[in-house]
Amino acid sequence: MNNNLKFYIDGQWVDPVTPTIVDVISPATEQTIGQLAMGNDKDVDKAVVAARAAFDTFSQTSVDERIALLDSIITEYEKRIDDLGEAISNEMGAPLQMAKGAQCRLGLRHFTVALDVLKSFDFEEDIGEARIVKDPIGVCGFITPWNWPLNQIVGKVAPALATGCTIILKPSEMAPYNGLIFAEIMDAAGVPSGVFNLINGDGPGVGAALSSHPDIDMVSFTGSTRAGIEVAKNAAPTVKRVTQELGGKSANIILDDADFDTAITRDVIAMCANSGQSCNAPSRMLVPNTRMAEAAKIAKAAADKIRVGDPRAEGTQNGPVASATQYEKIQNLIQTGIDEGATLETGGVGRPEGLNMGFYIRPTIFSSVKNDMKIAQEEIFGPVLCLIGYEDDDDAIRIANDTPYGLFSYISSSNPERAKKVARQMRSGGVKLNGAGTNGTTPFGGYKRSGNGREHGKYGFDEYLEIKAILGYNSCS
Repeated sequence: MNNNLKFYIDGQWVDPVTPTIVDVISPATEQTIGQLAMGNDKDVDKAVVAARAAFDTFSQTSVDERIALLDSIITEYEKRIDDLGEAISNEMGAPLQMAKGAQCRLGLRHFTVALDVLKSFDFEEDIGEARIVKDPIGVCGFITPWNWPLNQIVGKVAPALATGCTIILKPSEMAPYNGLIFAEIMDAAGVPSGVFNLINGDGPGVGAALSSHPDIDMVSFTGSTRAGIEVAKNAAPTVKRVTQELGGKSANIILDDADFDTAITRDVIAMCANSGQSCNAPSRMLVPNTRMAEAAKIAKAAADKIRVGDPRAEGTQNGPVASATQYEKIQNLIQTGIDEGATLETGGVGRPEGLNMGFYIRPTIFSSVKNDMKIAQEEIFGPVLCLIGYEDDDDAIRIANDTPYGLFSYISSSNPERAKKVARQMRSGGVKLNGAGTNGTTPFGGYKRSGNGREHGKYGFDEYLEIKAILGYNSCS
């Protein structure tokens, strides 16, 4: 990849209007691993012109043409799995096997799911004498994060292409190289000029220009709630559609009839995966007050077995968190938990033993946490678990919903009907029962300050479509 100082606009690799170069830092070594060109509003203007012109023709392509395009992209994506995994591991610190596996494969899955949905999706239906038509919404601006970079990029790009939209992508400047490889994949796959465009940059320089641009029809943003609010404010004057997948502080209710050893061990590992940098991480574990000591012992044992270290070392489960900023934030919140009076079972401030460089975090378990503590209310975005006690099912439900967020919830129970009853009372966009997996077809998104709109599967298509009613269509002669 030799395009790190260029942008991909209108089917060409082009120089920035005003070159501004920044270093990209490895979170594992704290050393510079390369450079990146940063854009501004003038680069956005160029991309919008290209995307707007391309929309006139791409929006009129047939379903069969878009099926063929997705097939071609999937073929090219599979060729670059190793390159993508190497880039992700280097720039955001995911263990190499995880980067090539889960990180890259989730992105590929979104393409294959979108392809399957497209083959049978109904873009038209009749209601009496009227024809209801679903049109592509137009030019889409995408602002994506660094924690699951390809997952978030493809979760937006795949349905947008499938429905006939054109795209301007701003990946995270903290993990940019996988996005540049992705642009190379799109180019190699024959995506028509102007249909997909990429500009690197930060929020103030490029993100604000995308969200406020009058010729962009919708913005899809994944990131912090704070930044999402700014995106919505910027978009409001042009009344464009805004979809947002924002923060989370997911509750994980371990009911008293669950197998504690199995559920708690499983969910501590899940919480710490990707170094805790997942918006749907089950970071608040609710356990019966009478079994707090038992739960804490199991959680500590599970956390103490997690291997933290060099992302390229065999057997590493947790690499570093993605940046110095994230490291300092997590360290401060761990210290806050100690100061608030939560019981530190394991982990704590500072790097793990033997790691003197890099943004590594000790997997940390707090017990006897009160739900009004800062560590229970604020998204930490690191491998830090809060154990919170409850009295009965109603109390657990109340505590679980007592958060400004509503992205995901988790429930463990040996009684399926009891688990289902609790699940229906969760104020969150998703609920997992007993460690259930996902397949990329179910809707993903949140209630409350976790955002609006849904991604994945057929539900993701709806975000990129306008609905038109043609009255008298079936009676017109």
